[in-house]
This record gives sequence, structure tokens and C-alpha cells, in this order.
Amino acid sequence: MSEMIELEIPIEPERYELQALPTYIFKVDRRNFLKIFGTGIFVVSVLDHTAIGQDRAGQGESGRRGGRAALPKEIGAWLRIDENGDVTVFTGKVEIGQDIRTTLTQIVSEELTVPVKSIQLVMGDTDLTPFDQGTFGSQSTPQMGPQLRRAAAAAREVLIEQAADEWKVSRDSLSAADGRIINTLTKKTVTFGQLAKGQKIVKLISDSAPTVPADKWKTAGASIPKINGRDFVTGKHQYTPDIKRPGMLYGKVVRPSAFNATLVSADASKAKAVSGVTVVQDGNFIGVAAPRQDLAASAAEMVKAEWNAPQQPSSKDLFSYLKSKGAQATPAYSSGSMTDGLAAADIKGEATFTIAYIAHAPLEPRSAVAEWDADGKLTVWTGSQRPFGVRGELAQAFHIPEEKVRVIIPDTGSGYGGKHTGDAAIEAARLAKAAGKPVKVTWTREEEFTWAYFRPGGVIDITSGVKKDGTITAWEFHNYNSGPSGITSKYEIPNQKIVFHQSDSPLRQGSYRGLAATANHFAREAYIDELAHAVNMDALEFRMKNLKDPRQIAVLEAAATKFGWGKIKNERGHACGLAIGFEKGGYLAVCAEVTADVSTGKVKVVRAVQSFECGAIVNPDHLKNQMEGAIMMGLGGALFEAINFENGKILNNHFSQYRVPRFNDMPQIEIVLVDRKDLPSAGAGETPLMGIAPAVANAIFNATGIRLRSLPMVPNGLKPNTDTKPPVAIR
Repeated sequence: MSEMIELEIPIEPERYELQALPTYIFKVDRRNFLKIFGTGIFVVSVLDHTAIGQDRAGQGESGRRGGRAALPKEIGAWLRIDENGDVTVFTGKVEIGQDIRTTLTQIVSEELTVPVKSIQLVMGDTDLTPFDQGTFGSQSTPQMGPQLRRAAAAAREVLIEQAADEWKVSRDSLSAADGRIINTLTKKTVTFGQLAKGQKIVKLISDSAPTVPADKWKTAGASIPKINGRDFVTGKHQYTPDIKRPGMLYGKVVRPSAFNATLVSADASKAKAVSGVTVVQDGNFIGVAAPRQDLAASAAEMVKAEWNAPQQPSSKDLFSYLKSKGAQATPAYSSGSMTDGLAAADIKGEATFTIAYIAHAPLEPRSAVAEWDADGKLTVWTGSQRPFGVRGELAQAFHIPEEKVRVIIPDTGSGYGGKHTGDAAIEAARLAKAAGKPVKVTWTREEEFTWAYFRPGGVIDITSGVKKDGTITAWEFHNYNSGPSGITSKYEIPNQKIVFHQSDSPLRQGSYRGLAATANHFAREAYIDELAHAVNMDALEFRMKNLKDPRQIAVLEAAATKFGWGKIKNERGHACGLAIGFEKGGYLAVCAEVTADVSTGKVKVVRAVQSFECGAIVNPDHLKNQMEGAIMMGLGGALFEAINFENGKILNNHFSQYRVPRFNDMPQIEIVLVDRKDLPSAGAGETPLMGIAPAVANAIFNATGIRLRSLPMVPNGLKPNTDTKPPVAIR
């Protein structure tokens, strides 16, 4: 039996929030798994804690900042079968609307041969689940899926061996099905619960346990309904804002006047005079706790705080600011010679693309409930994608060991990469510490739009060369600030130079669904269309000429066929565009049909066809849901979402001012799934987002002749963007 080391997710540079300094550092002064759960059969993995990052000073074991996250020292248990035959599975991954709870349950059900209804997943509880870096990077299915698959297969083999020992028969005569072990010769059966009764068996995960190949799947690969789906529809499910604790107070934080402001003075005498109100001032932190939410809000308004904020850039200065602050960087990819590539080209060109900051705008704002017990242990319920990361932040903020902090993540109302930090958790814990009672802090929409981090803004410069026959000979691509995810492509170009320049950011920035791959795909795929237009080639034909990757070609052909590429005639005001992409093991292609009226400025995406391939598909319907949601979300950033700011203040921090997609914005969506059961499953949370913006941009050009090189493209209706210096066109 071999030890299993949990794979670590690479930390992309644009996960800026993981590199940032803590928001607050206050001045205030493993469980025994078998004991907790009693008898049964356990499948565990001994996690190697020697493979940890070196940069851990002041971060706690969870590795709050960048670099390799620390792995735990304790045995992490993955799966338990109790005396009733019920199966409990433990994972540090969390459910934020992507329906990974259902996917992972299907995987366990397939290998363990028990009904889905017999399996319960315990997710994102730092006292009960094995360490996990976080639910990000489209890694839940490709990383946690194989881990739980092997755990379930190992448990199945333990049960078969147990039955063979009890019956004194050969293991080869036994099989598992429907929560039972069956003697195929005598038809004698025993339930998993009967085998587990009175036992306390610990089994290390072994690579030798056979797993079911994808082409033999029965439960995995099927479109089973969402686990606990009815609870979400009826309102039975409790999100963090719904949680109540005995004696709980409500917290409110007094926010600074602007970003990067420092507290000069504060007069909280009026708030302190209100019965039942607790006021906390600790460094730059000022907050109140009260028995009612409205009382907490009014008490916070009574605090008269004076702040000192430095002069800061504004939206109108953003792109010149980012380029001026962009550092020299080592190329992300380099091949051949740009000089030679441009010399071989018949047509040369360059263009600049700009990307605005946008907000995550989650359905559930940040919220946390914090409770300290008499022994000084802190328990926090919060919506986060990184329960162990939040545990580390809390331990650091309060100068306590991580063993004294428990973080519990209820299934959460969306994250989109925006819930990696424990801001609300730290605020609630600080107020609870002072009040001596549990405290709930729930951010308002205004706070969510202002104090959460944003998807990075950026500038992208492209220089290229192409022959008249459509062969791309040179490609130089510089991304300033937004990030390197998805910065390389599958196009076969002999001479390339691709560089990411990290820059100073005027706003707090960090992870967003798809990271910078959305920006990089937009710039690349919009510019690829410009090259096709320059040599008078069809956009599909041009891409096919410069592609060799069979998986990328397959999804492009699938989307084009379903869409009927070439059958819809491009004409003034009504046209089509397409785009392709690859990221995190998934391949996509999008065809979009658009109407655009220059006289009225109105743009409408009429139809979108997206094909996607991510290896073997575990739940087709839920994958389609992911893709449809990604297209909807991608339309917001493509067309109108942008954060406007001036001198450290957000100017559009309400939904009435910040435009997100509405029902009447939705096109007819058709999804084509390319199911590769011969390949491992990849994640699908991010990649389906990044094709819609360039496809729409290309369709708008075909309908109007207007090239839009800024995201969002039409925040104020269709007109050439004048916020940046006009790009140099193909020449």
C-alpha cells in the first residue's frame, strides 16, 4: 500500500489576493478522527507534510500567501462506512453553485457501488476534512475526483476482503453491487453495514485498487439531479446569512473614506452610550456589535471617524498608469525570432486592447458568523472558496494556533474566484471576541462592490506578421497587469514572444472566474480575426490553416457544424463571429450571431453555440448548466460590466449603476459536448467563460465594420471606444 500525496494546484500570478498583506492584524492577546466517529471502515491517506512551501513565516500552515501551500501533518480521512451501510465522504472542496457535490458523489457511488442517496459529503470543514488548497483553478474534478475515486475503490476492496475472510472463500468469487458483497457462486450476500459493524478498520489508499473505466460508467457519466436540489428551491438550505447562534449579535464595520486610507481619529462616544452596543477600535479597524442589525447599522453611523487618504489614480488614467508601472518581465513563452518572422510576413500589424476592472457581483454577499468558546477556540461559518486559507488568516490575525480555529463552509451562493479571502470572517471574529457573544457580519451590496477585490484591469499589446496565404509568421503579445493565464494558444506560429508584465494596481485586485484567460482570449481571438480579414480569408478557414492540435480542431468543427457556419450571410446590422480557446485542460469553440445598429447603438447577441471538450464527462446536464452560466456571465464582461472609480472611491457600487446581464440580454444558447471517455476528466468551471467576448466582438465587426478592442465593448451603446489611444490597424 502506497502513500497518497494530495496534488497541489499551481498558484497563478494573477491570484493577487493570495499575495496581499493581511487586511487586519489585531493586537489582542486534529482531531482524533476514530474517537469522533466510532466504529466503521475508514479509508485514509497519509499526507506527506515534508512537501511544503518554504515561505511560511507568519502565515500558518495553510499558506495564506503565494507559493506552495503547506500540507497537514495529521492523517486525512476521506471516506467512512458506518454500521448502517451509510457512506460519509470528506473533502476540503466546497460547493459554490458549480454542483461539485453531485459530481463527487457520483464518482464515489460508481466505485463503491452504493446508491447516491446513501452517500453524504462533508465539505469544507477544517475540523473534519483533509487539508485542501481551495476550490479554484477548475481543479475539483481533475484533482479531487481521482482522489475520491481511489478512496472508494480501496473501500470496496476492503469490504470484499472482509467478506472473503468471514466466509472463508476466495476473493475472486466475490463482487460488490448496490451496497452488498455477493458470492457469485452461492448467491450469498452481506451488506456493507453488516461488514462494518463492530469494526474499526483503517485502510491506506493504494494505487492497486482497480477503478471503473469511463466507458463502463453507470452512475458517473449520467445526468443525475443535483444533490439536495429541492432544499435550494424551497429555501430550506441555510446560507451563511441565514445562520443563527444562541445570543448572537449583529456586526457592522465603519469603513474608510477611500482605499488605502489610514485612521486619524475616531469619536465613538455616542455609539458606546447605546444600550447593548459594543464598540471595537483596533488599529484601523472600527466596528460595532448590537442585538439587532438595524441597531448595529445606526450605531456605526454614530461613530465619527476622520481618515487620511492619499491621492490615487482614476478610471480615465487606468491604462496609461498600468503600462507606466509595468515591470520588465521574463517571457512566458518564446520561440524563433520576431525579426525573422516579421521579415517573412507580407502584412504586418499591431493593436492595443484594454480590459476594465469588473466586480464579482455574487448572489450571496460576504458573510460570516463567529463564535469563541470558553477554551479560546474560534468557530466561524462563512462562504469561502478556501476554508483552510481562511483558517490561516484567522490564526494569523488573532495570534493563535490553527488548531484553535475551525472554519465551516455552508454550500455558498456563488464565488467566481471572489471569495478566497476571509474579510468578513475576521471582522465577525474580532467583534465576537470583544462582545463575548457570537456575531454575524453580512456585507451590504455597497460594501461588496467597494471592499471586495476586483478582476484585474489590463492592457494588451499585439504585434504580428502574416503571409498572404494566411500563414501567421510572427506573434508578439504583451499583457500588462491582468495576468498570464491563457496567454499562450494552440496556433502553430514559428516566431513568438509572449510576455506578462506585472504592474502596480490602483484597486485591490485578485482572482476572477477564468482569471486573465478571458482578457487574453479576447485580445488574441479578436486580433486573429483581424489577420483573417487582412488576407481576405474566412475566419474558420484561417484558424484551421494555423491549427494542428486535433482536440482544438475537433471542438471548432463541432461548433461550426452545429451553428451552420457559412449558412448565415453576414450583412449590415446582422452577422456572425467565432472564437476558440484552450485552458486548464479544456477546449472550446464559440459561434455567435449578433444584431448591431450603429444609429441606435443597440447590440443584441441573438444566438450562441458553444462546443466544449474536457475529457470524460461525469454529469452532462450539469456541465451544460456550467457552460450556459459561463456564457451569461461572460456577456456581462464582454458588453457592459466595468468598475468606475476616482481617487480611491468606487463610483458605481450598486446594481442600479453596475450593469449585469438581464433576462432580455440572453441569447438562444446551444451546447455541444464532446465527450472523450478515453481521456481523464478536466475541470469546467472557468474555460467556458472565455470564448463569448471575442466571438461577439468579431460578429460586431462583421455587422458594422467597427473594431472594438476594449472590454466592455458597448458600456454606453455601440460606438468606437475613445477612452484609449486608437490602435494601429493592420498595414
